[in-house]
Amino acid sequence: MKSLIKTILPVLLCVFSFTLNAQVPILNSHSSAAPVIFLDFDGHYVSGTSWNYNGPFNCEPTTLNNDQIVKIFNNVAEDYSPFNINVTTDSTKYWSAPPKQRIRVVLTVSSSWYGSAGGVAYTNSFTWGDNTPCFVFTQLLQNNVKNISEAAAHEAGHTLGLRHQATYDANCNLVSSYNTGVGSGEAGWAPIMGVGYYRNSTTWHQGPGPYGCTSLQSDLAIITDARNGITYKNDDYNESFQQVTTVAFSNRKFEIEGMISTSDDKDLFKFTLSNQRRVKISAVPTNVAGISGTNLDIALELYNNKTKINTYNPAATLSASIDTILSAGTYHILIDGVGNGFTTEYGSLGPYLIAAEEIDFTILPLRKLVLSGSIQQDVHKLNWIIDADETVKQLVVEVSNDGRNFTPLAETASDALYYNYRPSSTSPVIYRLNVTFNDGNQYYSNMITLRNQGNIYKPQIMGNIISNGELRINSPGNYLYTVYSVNGNQLASGRLTNGINQVQHTQITKGVYVIKYITDQEEWSEKFISH
Repeated sequence: MKSLIKTILPVLLCVFSFTLNAQVPILNSHSSAAPVIFLDFDGHYVSGTSWNYNGPFNCEPTTLNNDQIVKIFNNVAEDYSPFNINVTTDSTKYWSAPPKQRIRVVLTVSSSWYGSAGGVAYTNSFTWGDNTPCFVFTQLLQNNVKNISEAAAHEAGHTLGLRHQATYDANCNLVSSYNTGVGSGEAGWAPIMGVGYYRNSTTWHQGPGPYGCTSLQSDLAIITDARNGITYKNDDYNESFQQVTTVAFSNRKFEIEGMISTSDDKDLFKFTLSNQRRVKISAVPTNVAGISGTNLDIALELYNNKTKINTYNPAATLSASIDTILSAGTYHILIDGVGNGFTTEYGSLGPYLIAAEEIDFTILPLRKLVLSGSIQQDVHKLNWIIDADETVKQLVVEVSNDGRNFTPLAETASDALYYNYRPSSTSPVIYRLNVTFNDGNQYYSNMITLRNQGNIYKPQIMGNIISNGELRINSPGNYLYTVYSVNGNQLASGRLTNGINQVQHTQITKGVYVIKYITDQEEWSEKFISH
């Protein structure tokens, strides 16, 4: 039986004017792959398909310009980048694909034949072999690049067998058939098969569908089901120290393009410094401007030979960067797709770009510049050691929330050795010193991160090893919680109250589990072991 899935969006009273380019640019994401998603922007006459119960009809071209088309293509291609499938604007690629491994996504201004929906698709039609397309109605989406991109990936997902990702309350009552996501800013997240228009980062997801809170849909498993003929791309770089990829600086720089294709995939690289250098490394998800719609959230690990030095994973951003002084020697960097405060690592997949630079570093007339810190009753107590021949002219305490962009917090006396500060929130604060000496040289200290511990800012298990299925959770308020097995099966859910909560469920037997806490703004998880 053929089933119909539609995405309904409000029609906003806005009018836009664009000039249609005569020629749609020919674009391919993976031209050697047999399965095809064809983004058809230049109109299509629909006949002889499951849509033609009232006869043939014509879909007019979009009014998008080529710049918009390229951005939409890039966004959809990024969503499907972990897989061996070609997202294309070339009709010849569609017609040469196996009939039961292709779908035409008609992007059109013609919507009156269907109604006020953002898009519509038949579930599983990718494999029907009768050229039944799916549709995205661009004017009803206000010709907005972000909205059209999300709708195209979403409708193509339906043709591959995906249903909607939904949300439920603590009592398993359906809240919405469309999961609208959580969070804001660069890391704000929503599932592709929910509503991705209002969050920056959208991913494939494993969560409950519209048919019950215990009926979990694994988007990745369905996309790569054998009936679709779609597989994951091969691992491009190894994560083993024994089989590591070596990269070399050329004109003091190197770049690497890579892909995190599965949730278990990590990529390791080795480089060597012949002398002490300042090294700057950035790892950025391949993206359209502003990392709009990006699936991948990157954690970047730095190793001295095989010993980890640090993990760089800013909470508020999807990219990661290193800016540090390294002695001569052999180093490794590891790229990993991770989760964050709004979602898990399940769908943190996609392409990335590493850019590295080594900069000459002169031995400083500075023997020691070390910043330390502690917290007492929510007061951040900073202290430092400066050992130099020159005299300190200016000393500024700087702060950041991402480890990349710092702003001055306070200028202290040039001979000060400490500074106390009480933050107005419980978010992590990253500190460093910016010191200028009387010879004009300017130096930065090491960075430290402090976060208030005097007040509980989120629920926490009191010990991550439990017995008899009984958890004790210290909570600062009324938070929803859900307990999952490591396989993603939902076992229990409920609502916490302020204070110490005793939660016991008979389904929690011996093993490793994940508990997820949820508010209307964010969600986060922690693991525990039951024995």
